Amino acid sequence: MSGAGPERGRVGDVGERPVGIDELLERVRAGYARVEPKEAYEAALAGEALLVDIRYAALRERDGLIPGALVVERNELEWRLDPRGSHRAAEATSHDLRIVVICNEGYASSLAAASLHQLGLHRATDLVGGFQAWKAAGLPLLPEAPAQ
Repeated sequence: MSGAGPERGRVGDVGERPVGIDELLERVRAGYARVEPKEAYEAALAGEALLVDIRYAALRERDGLIPGALVVERNELEWRLDPRGSHRAAEATSHDLRIVVICNEGYASSLAAASLHQLGLHRATDLVGGFQAWKAAGLPLLPEAPAQ
């Protein structure tokens, strides 16, 4: 017997062996279909997805914004997107809402999407390559408004 707990199918199960971040990302991403920038753009244009930018302020100031994206910094994400939460954003209307989480390069957004799944937001996903992939694809951007 190795002394390590039994492996189980879900991330975070009691007794599960420790994993590195690369394995954790692989596991959570296996639970949903990620989207490419053009697909996210088209879904947002059609009103079929809510784009949620979780980048911190310095990155938004440096690189700009995605038009129409809801800006919610990562530490507020679950509170703002839980449709039953007292601090929810007006856009958080249902557990059936298709949410595309966008971070800078597509790593933190994967973990954020997995967290939203735990809240019952079963259509949450994230953008492959994050904001940088959106920008590289030549999709629309707005400059960040100056801080007041």
